Amino acid sequence: MSEKLPANAVVVESALRELGATGEIVVLPEKAPTAATAAAQLGCEVGAIANSLIFDADGAPLLVLTSGAHRVDVELIARTAGVAKVRRATPEFVRTATGQPIGGVAPVGHPAPVRTLVDNWLSKHEVVWAAGGHPLTVFPTTFDELVRITGGTPVDVE
Repeated sequence: MSEKLPANAVVVESALRELGATGEIVVLPEKAPTAATAAAQLGCEVGAIANSLIFDADGAPLLVLTSGAHRVDVELIARTAGVAKVRRATPEFVRTATGQPIGGVAPVGHPAPVRTLVDNWLSKHEVVWAAGGHPLTVFPTTFDELVRITGGTPVDVE
C-alpha cells in the first residue's frame, strides 16, 4: 500500500507501525478542508474527526487534536499548557514543526516530538479519524490510542 501513498503519508504510516497503532491510512477521493467534509466522505459524525491544529505556544509548537465538533479556546489552552500566549501558527511554522502541510497534519511522523493535547470529547467516539500527513489521507484510531501514540495529555479544549 505504501507505494501508492503520498510521501508524507508513507512517513506517517511508518511511524504508526513503529508505535504499534492499528489503523491503516486511507486515501480520500478528494481533499477535506473541514471536519464536516471529511466526515461526509468517511460517513461518520463530525465529532469523530480529530482536527490536528498546530499552535505557536510562546514560540514552541503545540499540537491540539480536537474534535471536529469543537472550536479551541486558545486562552484555555494557554492556561492548560502553562504558557503566556497561544496563537495559530503560520503555514511555515507548521511545516517546520511537523514536516507536513496544513490540512494534512498527522498526530505523529514529525521530525521531532511535538507537545500534544487531546480533546477529551474524542473519547465519546469508538472510532476517531485523524489526518495522515497529507490533505488526502486519514487513518482510523481511538482516543486512547491517540493519547498513547502522541504522548498527549487529555484536556478540555472549549
